Amino acid sequence: MRGGEMKLDEDLGPDREDDFQTDDEENQAHRLFEHLGDDSESENNNSPPSRNFSNEPPISPSWPQSYRQSMDMLTSVTPPGVTFLRKNLSKERSDSFYSPIRKPQTYQDDDPSLIKPLVSEPSSFKEEEQPNIKLAAQSFLSSCSRFSTLELPPPKEGCSFAQSVINGTNMLCGIGILTIPYAVKEGGWLSLTILVIFSVICCYTGILLRRCLESYPGLKTFPDIGQAAFGIVGRLCIAITLYMELYASCVEYIILMSDNLSSLFPNTHMRFGGVDIGTRETFAITAAILVLPTVWLKNLSLLSYVSVGGIVSSILVTLCLFWVGMIDQVEFKPGAKVLDMTNLSVSLGLYSYGFAGHAVFPNIYSSMKEPKRFQSVLYVSFAFCLIMYVGVGAIGYLTFGDAVESQFTLNMPKDLHASKIATWTTVVTPLTKYALTILPISLSIEELIPFPELRCHAMSVLVRSVLVISSLLVALCVPYFGSLMALIGSFMSMLVALIYPCTCYLKLQSGRLSKAERTNCILIIIVGVVSGTAGTYSAMSRIIGGEG
Repeated sequence: MRGGEMKLDEDLGPDREDDFQTDDEENQAHRLFEHLGDDSESENNNSPPSRNFSNEPPISPSWPQSYRQSMDMLTSVTPPGVTFLRKNLSKERSDSFYSPIRKPQTYQDDDPSLIKPLVSEPSSFKEEEQPNIKLAAQSFLSSCSRFSTLELPPPKEGCSFAQSVINGTNMLCGIGILTIPYAVKEGGWLSLTILVIFSVICCYTGILLRRCLESYPGLKTFPDIGQAAFGIVGRLCIAITLYMELYASCVEYIILMSDNLSSLFPNTHMRFGGVDIGTRETFAITAAILVLPTVWLKNLSLLSYVSVGGIVSSILVTLCLFWVGMIDQVEFKPGAKVLDMTNLSVSLGLYSYGFAGHAVFPNIYSSMKEPKRFQSVLYVSFAFCLIMYVGVGAIGYLTFGDAVESQFTLNMPKDLHASKIATWTTVVTPLTKYALTILPISLSIEELIPFPELRCHAMSVLVRSVLVISSLLVALCVPYFGSLMALIGSFMSMLVALIYPCTCYLKLQSGRLSKAERTNCILIIIVGVVSGTAGTYSAMSRIIGGEG
């Protein structure tokens, strides 16, 4: 018998042997799908136990499926046109987000890992343990998520260490730097120690997100981590919070442009329909009109490339502040507050806003060529931003003292060249960021459209236009840049940067953590809850009272 087997092998030859093995693998695959759910048979064949997908909803990314690609674009350093479209798209479809004649597909079709369970512990996700409301939500979201995301860029892979640092810094060092002197004024000089503490805590929670991603294969984004830890409810809570934070940032962009244009042209106003429209309202409407065409663009990769200039703009505005205070010798009016406990909660919200880049940290980790260096990326990004924030806070408060406004550019004398450069930089930067910031929100809304015939570029334009108009209305109703940013930082950023990472880490690593790790996470959650509650109350009180 052994000799017969050897003779058979010789007759087959190397090529025939490969064909034979291929056929056997195909047959095995067919048998696996035919008997999917038959645990006893799969065990007899020594294959991994399969799960009954007909009876249990798969724990695969549902809404929002577009999260990873859209957030990659928000922080991309890839030159325009390189990865915006997939190679297999035809030229006729290359300038459109959607094609109504194409069969709906999802990103899951291209990445087999996404159709696998996010967590390999089936006992925690069995149907009998899921409440009916969770199953209904899973079914609805999965069905509504079947929209065409092929026109989005594929997830970024192979980013170098330098690119990852730029991505992380670009997300952290944004418009929040303008409010740091105001935060120092509100909390006093000693509040800068809180800024340092918050940077350390947020860097640590960023590392926790990395550990969560490494816990189970298939996790790529923050919502994925939430789903792995707490099911579909966790995914929804994290995704909705992140989208709320992005939407609030778009409102801040409108207010930012309006305030700085008003400082440049203070006597501008208009009359429409017999109603006088003031300077700030006029420029808020102007800002919305300016950003509206950018959200209509079919190819946003150019804006993605230009938006990296956010780091350059932050550095430029900082240099202008130093120039005005030291070279142009504007009279110093240093503030004398050491610690103001009454307004310290406002400072907490503003500081947390500046370090809450956790929405994209998992994306950056997943896209790295060397993921093991992600921790170093966080160290460099946070260290750079911390130095910038402390320097701006100290110089701004020393220069303008207790008169400093929620944006230090509003205090800079307009007759100086450095002031004009800083102000116009602050006006132009939101134009490059608004469309990319609103993109994840609009795509998530478009995913929920249940009718395939409505998933077209015209609908995309309509959804984004409505979002721009709604953000304008909110900016007109709440034109308080500092108070609104304190509210975002206290409520949403505390959740995203402190509470969610720690709770997910405790859940996913349950039973494997040391006592010190559990204590750290619990303490951070307590800090997040207390700071968030106090800051939210203070910010809401100011907004209701009409204070900026």
